[in-house]
Amino acid sequence: MTKGKCEQAIRHLCHKWREEHGYDNTPERDLSFSQFYTWIEQNYSSYLSFRTTISVRYDLEMWFDQEFKQTWRN
Repeated sequence: MTKGKCEQAIRHLCHKWREEHGYDNTPERDLSFSQFYTWIEQNYSSYLSFRTTISVRYDLEMWFDQEFKQTWRN
């Protein structure tokens, strides 16, 4: 799968994960990338197979941060 298709899916899954886990009222800054990543590994591991220059986990964390406005951490 291409990185672009994985990015699109992961960005969508960020919000699906938040909703499924009842984090709708949790401030975006308090959402946990580690918990999200574990969920992706267990349920959507096919989206972790793309070529990247740094690392798949780094790219996912960057997309997660952007989706939940946690870019202050970068």
